[in-house]
Amino acid sequence: MPSALPDGEPMPADGALPASALAGAAERPLAFYLHVPYCATRCGYCDFNTYTAAELRGSGGVLASRDDYAEVLTEEIRLARKVLGDDPRQAATVFVGGGTPTLLPPAALGAMLDAVRQEFGLAPDAEVTTEANPDSVDPASLAALREAGFNRISFGMQSARRHVLAVLERTHTPGRPEACVAEARAAGFEHVNLDLIYGTPGETDDDWRASLDAAVAAGPDHVSAYSLIVEDGTRLAARVRRGEVPMPDDDVHADRYLIADETLSAAGFGWYEISNWATSAAARCRHNELYWTGADWWGAGPGAHSHVGGVRWWNVKHPGAYAAALADGRSPGAGREVLTAEDRRVERILLELRLVDGCPLSLLTADGLAAARRAVADGLLAEPAFAAGRAALTRRGRLLADALTRDLT
Repeated sequence: MPSALPDGEPMPADGALPASALAGAAERPLAFYLHVPYCATRCGYCDFNTYTAAELRGSGGVLASRDDYAEVLTEEIRLARKVLGDDPRQAATVFVGGGTPTLLPPAALGAMLDAVRQEFGLAPDAEVTTEANPDSVDPASLAALREAGFNRISFGMQSARRHVLAVLERTHTPGRPEACVAEARAAGFEHVNLDLIYGTPGETDDDWRASLDAAVAAGPDHVSAYSLIVEDGTRLAARVRRGEVPMPDDDVHADRYLIADETLSAAGFGWYEISNWATSAAARCRHNELYWTGADWWGAGPGAHSHVGGVRWWNVKHPGAYAAALADGRSPGAGREVLTAEDRRVERILLELRLVDGCPLSLLTADGLAAARRAVADGLLAEPAFAAGRAALTRRGRLLADALTRDLT
């Protein structure tokens, strides 16, 4: 089931932000994340804020329906306009995620994008992405999405092996994601991503290599590869607890990561964030780069998180409660936190260290700088970058990034 929301102070009913959050806003990029919380089935490893038809039945009626979801979400975009007032910024990026956004018809996704366009405008070079399951699109729907203004698409491939997909409870067949790349290219999408997962119980090194090879051969310009995490409350966690499948092994994860980096690098993909590789700077996911560099973004939809000027907030999770709040003229925000200067310093280290350029050494305390010097000696941070005033991970450092982040903060 979906994970719990964080604790925080109550969100004002009108969604108003402190004046400090809006100070200097014009100097920061503005992005929008639009959450579509619907899935045809729930994958066994997933704890995202998503709902199947059976899970929503009898728990909100029309308020929980995906039929009018675009109209409901548009109300939050209008609320964003009121909260941000005369903020002159256009949206630099828009990312529609889920869930399975492409369970909605292209016209509905286009209407959500139109709401952003009408209320804020899109920057001339705006990156507009939607996620998609391979079995929820076809050539006609992809063409309609491109016509609606989407110029980047991300397909959930996960694996090329049937038995691995079965453990993950994915519904598409091997080969379908690769076909989707060709169909997206034919529809006019310049930027196409494939998402992969490694470390699934029963997956071998050869299975993982086959998945990487299939992904590369399909011709995307971006690949994301994530280790499988067993989240509490999921069906996969229950299977591990019952001993039906083994818990993923950290050493196996490390080996699979190295295989991914070697394979993708050899194919012309360069890593720019620990879990992301692109064929060029233009192919990088600019939306995610805004997250990692502390820009402003408004997350619309049930359970979506937002950040503007050091204020972070999150929406109620259930689609029915979300729609009811907006229908009553209230913010759907469930809580928020105002980050301190120290919070923001630590968060910058945590996020920017994941990037290929790393984080400025000026963010580190004396203890953190001493830890960074030790990490250079241990081969975890790159010596040339350190000499230039930055903490940047080596390949070995990427394997130990979480522990190193704790040392540096």
